Amino acid sequence: MGHFGFSYVGLVFLLMLAVPNIIWAKYKPEGYTNQNENRTLVIFERAGQVCVTCIALIFSDYNIHGWTTWSFWLIAAFALMVLYEYWWIRYFRSKRQLKDFYSSLWGIPVAGATLPVAAFFFLGIYGKVVWLMVSVVILGIGHIGIHLQHLRDINS
Repeated sequence: MGHFGFSYVGLVFLLMLAVPNIIWAKYKPEGYTNQNENRTLVIFERAGQVCVTCIALIFSDYNIHGWTTWSFWLIAAFALMVLYEYWWIRYFRSKRQLKDFYSSLWGIPVAGATLPVAAFFFLGIYGKVVWLMVSVVILGIGHIGIHLQHLRDINS
């Protein structure tokens, strides 16, 4: 279920998530608005964000404890976060239009939302922390759902 203690791996993942988003606040795509977002999805997203952030930091199970077959989950999670960083680089080098912000990456739809959600889910599997996996599902419903809603709106 999880061992309480600080997770430096969780902190690294959260920093990989937060830094590009802080930069994004200065470089939002032209025409971006969060008005008319589905309130239910927003509630899921916010609750998931709070839970994922807290749970990623307070369980030491995500820290590296030697090599096991479970380590492949950590490698996969980290690889997804690296792809997420690559997606951001691609966005920042683009014209920063809405279509760029909601773009896919190598077949992964709305990659800016999907990649970190999948990465944190894999981190939960690696740490065997059900609470993180449940929180990520809640976050994913809201965050990916909102991004898909925006993508549908700009394509219609």
